[in-house]
Order: sequence, then structure tokens, then C-alpha cells
Amino acid sequence: MSLPPIALSSGEPAGVGPELAVAAWKALKTEFPFFYIGDRRHLPQDAPLIDISSPAQAPAAMAKGLPVLPLPFDGDARKGVADPRNAQGVIDSITTAVDLVKSGAASAICTNPIHKKALKDGAGFAFPGHTEFLAHLADVPDVVMMLASPMLRVVPVTIHIALKDVPQALTPERLMSTIRITHDALQRDFGLPAPRLRVAGLNPHAGEGGAMGTEEGAMIGPLLARLRDDGIDVQGPVSADTMFHPQARAGYDVAICMYHDQALIPIKTLDFDRGVNVTLGLPFIRTSPDHGTAFDIAGKGMATPTSLIEALRLAHSMASARHSQRKT
Repeated sequence: MSLPPIALSSGEPAGVGPELAVAAWKALKTEFPFFYIGDRRHLPQDAPLIDISSPAQAPAAMAKGLPVLPLPFDGDARKGVADPRNAQGVIDSITTAVDLVKSGAASAICTNPIHKKALKDGAGFAFPGHTEFLAHLADVPDVVMMLASPMLRVVPVTIHIALKDVPQALTPERLMSTIRITHDALQRDFGLPAPRLRVAGLNPHAGEGGAMGTEEGAMIGPLLARLRDDGIDVQGPVSADTMFHPQARAGYDVAICMYHDQALIPIKTLDFDRGVNVTLGLPFIRTSPDHGTAFDIAGKGMATPTSLIEALRLAHSMASARHSQRKT
């Protein structure tokens, strides 16, 4: 039995999402099906677009053009300028994708970038971003952000907070939950029966025995020992400055990092264009390209579709792995 198609939400229509959706269709039309949820007026008008009334029609439509599940928006899309009138349409595109994946009509969700200020101004959007909104829609208490590429997977334990606030936010409960969610996702969605996790220290040189910080000895190290007792292959804490050279990366499947830049600098340095944002801990699969709306180049033919293509491919791979798990 073939997998259902992937649902691609519109994202901010004034950004690069619509043009990249067409470019991704051109690259992937013979690999697997996906469909765009949004207003066809916002897509490149010289592109082959095929209206569908249900996701089941997407596989047949892929050979002719980008399948579009029509969702009318209230505003136009002037490239580079967000129109708050489109805010509700952007939100509805996400919720439609979630409803379809929950029902089994879609195998996964891939989300185009949103513009949070436009959503707040136009529809009172009360969430910091996609991840928190999806967690709300799924009614789950904890989710984890992973950045993944063919070269590296990283997970930051704390994300969009000031560096000075990281030590207080880095609680044993948060670290434990992050590691367990990541371990389970690697088994279920990445096809790794015995995933290897490597955990960075918080401080330089992982605290250097307490000389540069005590979190490693007081909390991180003992917590990792308990996880190893539970059968999880997790090593650390190790100095973050020695974790990302080729020989070190060969020894683990994911790097658990303590804060945003500790995780994102290495993956964006090593593999900027192919990085994919993955939300772990949801009852469905969600990926997203690791870039924003790029208003400055929207509509100019300069945006590269690599990250969106990789996000769709990873969503398909994860859906296939999860499907295989269900059959066994």
C-alpha cells in the first residue's frame, strides 16, 4: 500500500514559499506526491497548477502540475510585503494540514515559512511560532526541535531565549524529556533501532571538572547515567568544541546541545542549504525548510529550493519509517 501524499502548507504568501513549492514539484514529481494548501493566486501564474478536491487526487495530478487543494485567502500577495488580511488563510492552511494528517488523508506535514507579525496583526496569532501552534493543535505538552541534514542532526534543549536565561531554563525535567523524545523519534521515525546520542556540556570544556561551571557534574552527568541505566546509548557531557569534526560526528546519530547557537551554528556551517527543521514529539510528522520568508528576494527567482526539497524528502522518509513500524 502506497503512503498518502504529504500536505504542504502555504506559509506566508508574500514570501518565497509559493515559488519554492513549484520548484520542489519540478524536482520531486517522479519521486512521491505532495500537495499545496492555499490560494492559487499566490503561486507563480506561469506554473502548471492542478486543482484537487481531496489529497487522494494528488498522486495522479503530480505528473501534470503542482497539486493545489484550494483555500481562498482574503488578500493579494505582493511579493516582499506581508498583508495581514492573509493571516487567517495562513493559519487555516496549517490547521487543514493537521486535520488531514490526523485523519490519515496525508502522511506528513511540511510547513512553508510564516511571518509571525503578520499573523499577530491580522488574526491575533498568540503563539511564538509554528512549533508551539502545532503542539497546541496536537494537544501534547512537550515537543522537541531537531535540525537535520545528511551531515548532522542536532537538538537544542533550550531554544529562543536569551543566553543569560539558559542555566535557569535547563532543568533536569527539560533535559530528560528532550533526550527521551529524541531517542524515541530516532527509533520510530528514522529507522534507528539503537540510536547513539551525544550530549554537550553547558560550559566551556564541559565545566572542566567544576573549574568553569558546575552544571555538568551536579546535574547533566548524573542524569545521563540514569538514562544509560534505562538502556539508552547516551554519552556526555562532552566539550561542545570537540563534537563536530568528522571523526566525532561518525560516533553518534544526534548531538543534544544545551542552547540554540550551540546546536545551530555547526549544522548551518556544515550544511546550510540542506538543513531541515523537524518537530519531534508530535503524533504526526512535521518538517519545514530551515529558512524564513526571505522577503528581500521573494519573486525574484533567486531563492533556492534545496531546503524545502530536503524537508519534503525527509517527511516522506519519516512517514515510510513510521509506516513500517506500524506493520511490524
